[in-house]
Amino acid sequence: MLSDQAAAKVRALLEQEGRDDLRLRIAVQPGGCSGLRYQLFFDERSLDGDQVNDFGGVEVVLDRMSVPYLSGATIDFVDTIEKQGFT
Repeated sequence: MLSDQAAAKVRALLEQEGRDDLRLRIAVQPGGCSGLRYQLFFDERSLDGDQVNDFGGVEVVLDRMSVPYLSGATIDFVDTIEKQGFT
């Protein structure tokens, strides 16, 4: 799910936060141009039905409703002159 570059960036962001209780939550919500909006945020909560996976030392949490939409997806991090961010 996370490329090596994305996992490295998430680890760096977590270090900046200075907290070891946070995990990366990826959620799919209704909205946006395609009818779906993807959200990435740090979360300390554990919700009923969450799926937790480890990618390069980063715990990624998916709620049970988002799992089917993210099956087979890969999240990368790009840092170039033209753009910077998760893709």
